[in-house]
This record gives sequence, C-alpha cells and structure tokens, in this order.
Amino acid sequence: MAPEGTDNFTALPGHADPLTSCKDEDFLQVKSYLSVLYSLIFLVCFPGNIVAIFVYFVKMRPWKSSTIIMLNLAITDLLYVATLPFFIHYSANGNNWIFGDFMCKFIHFGFYFNMYSGIIFLSCFSIFRFFVVVHPIRCVFVQKRRWAVVTCIVVWMISLAAISPLGILIATKHTENRTICPDLSSAEDFDTSRWYNWLLTVFGFFLPLLTVTLCYVLIIYTLATGPHTQTCYKQKARRLAIVLLVVFYVCFLPFHIFRGIRIELRVQAASCHFKNTILFMLILAKPLAALNTFGNLLLYVVTGDNFQQAILSLLKGAYTTRPYSVPSEIS
Repeated sequence: MAPEGTDNFTALPGHADPLTSCKDEDFLQVKSYLSVLYSLIFLVCFPGNIVAIFVYFVKMRPWKSSTIIMLNLAITDLLYVATLPFFIHYSANGNNWIFGDFMCKFIHFGFYFNMYSGIIFLSCFSIFRFFVVVHPIRCVFVQKRRWAVVTCIVVWMISLAAISPLGILIATKHTENRTICPDLSSAEDFDTSRWYNWLLTVFGFFLPLLTVTLCYVLIIYTLATGPHTQTCYKQKARRLAIVLLVVFYVCFLPFHIFRGIRIELRVQAASCHFKNTILFMLILAKPLAALNTFGNLLLYVVTGDNFQQAILSLLKGAYTTRPYSVPSEIS
C-alpha cells in the first residue's frame, strides 16, 4: 500500500510533536528504501493488474461469483498502484509535498480505500468459498452472479463511506521550507483520528481477519475429513489459505499494530527512544502493507487453472475469441 506518511520521522531538528515533548528522529536512510520498494511495486503490479483485468474481462467468461469479486479486487489494486508515483516522488524529494492539499487528501484516500476495500473483498471471497465447500447444497444460491454483483456494490459503498472522514482529518502542513503531507497517525485532530483509527482497525481489519481465518480453518477441516474429496481440491484449498493468511498476517497485521501504538504514544508517557522505535517500525511496516498487491496477483493464479491457462495463452500469443469457461465451483 501507499506509504502512510513518513512525515513525522523527517521532522526538522528542534521540532516536536505538539502532543509530546519528544522529537521525532529523522530516519534519512529510510527515504531511499521507500522509493526503491514502491518503485518495484509499481513496475510489477501496475502492468500485472492490467493483465489480470484484461484476462477477467476477455478470457474468463461466463463469469462466476469468484471471478466478479477478483475482478473488483484487481480494479481497486490498479487504482491504488496508479497513485504510487506521487509517493515515490514525495520520498525522493525529502518528504516535500509539491502537489497541493487536494492531491494529498486524494492520494491517502486511495491508499486507505484500496486497503480496506481489498480486505473486505478478500473476506467476501472467503465467505463465498466457505458456503460452497462446507454447505454446498443449502447455499447453492451464492454461486449465482447477482449475489456477487450485489456484494461488490455494497463493498464499494461501505468502503467509500468508511474512508470519507480522511477528507477532513488530512491536510498539508507547512514547516519552514517544506510542505508535509501527513497521514492518519499524524493528523492534527488527535482525538478524532484516535477513535477513527480504532474503528477502522476493529471493524475494517480484525473482524475480517477473524472471518478469513475461521473460514479457511473450516474449509481445510471439511476437505480433510471428507470421504470423497479429491486431492487436487485439498491442495488448492491449502494454497488459497496460505496466500490469504500471509496477506492478512504478514502484510496487514504489523501495519495496524504499529499504527495503533504510534497514535496512542502521542499522549502516553514513554521514553523518546521507545516512541522513535515504534515510529521506525511503522515506517518499515508500510511497505509490508503495500506488498498485498503482490499477494493478490498470486491469488489470481492459485484460484483456478483456467486463469493460468489464460495467462499462458497470452504469453504464447495464442489468443482466441473463445473464452475459458469457469468451473461451477467457486474457485
């Protein structure tokens, strides 16, 4: 995901957070780290998501529920990755924002919208698969496309409503000869940003994290104990579980933990060394959150052989107008 704002760690000597007596350390060595890593993500995931969207639109007909959800996930990832050049420039330019207040709000909106809409889309995908594998007869209706369409519309609406407060909380700051584009962890309205952070963290992350974990534990258990379950389905379920749980636990979890601690430490008694250590860990956790776009690209591949076949046909230049049919199972 996009860098949440390395604004505080570049505070000039003598300038401190107004809510604490500590000065934020200037982690200059991190600037090149962020620029290089976000550049790599952009170079891989921008064309990667364009290819994924093309495959879903052209080669994966007729659409099934999982296809529609994965298509929407790829669209949100593409919209996010398209904003990365602004943050790459911001890091390379010594955290001096030159694109104005509106773009500062818009870019951070894109970061959070991608994160939480992506989390919800992955949760919906897991729930759909749970119904198909664990309750295939009673919940056969979830395989109908209209349910996936309705789900995606609801996800877009919820995500837009949940992220809209950022338009008020985020605003550029002018410090001497620089313009800072702060993020949620550095918002001036501390009380509002604090409660807003915990609402996002609990309902936008930990609840979906619990949902995805339970879904795949039950899916793997059902397939492992099923007497007629083919080995290929078991392997596929394990691969999906590994990719999704890595995205949630490795990419998203550290970011949410250190962001929450960072916000709380703005008004809590703690040593300056500890506060700057948490700040440094938050800076390192931001690229991990961004790496979920790599995980999503991998997810498109492991969800079904039809996507792999479509990619191979594109690589071989063997494009035909006949689309690949998607199996009846939600893959």
